Amino acid sequence: MVRIFIMLVGFGFAVAGGVSLLAYLNILTLGYEFSYYMHFIATRPELYLFIIGVIMVIGSLAIPDRRERKNK
Repeated sequence: MVRIFIMLVGFGFAVAGGVSLLAYLNILTLGYEFSYYMHFIATRPELYLFIIGVIMVIGSLAIPDRRERKNK
């Protein structure tokens, strides 16, 4: 049950961060270079929210359940 909760929270973080990062791609249409975009998103909390969300989802799927470890 905890793993499902962590996965859903991580998915929410990843979606919120990813959508924001995609929305920030609009600054490229204003004439800014890709290097400026990379520098800009590195200073935004949405990037870290996205990374934390992806790590939470992968962690909740990759770490074995305690019940499965006890049976072995």
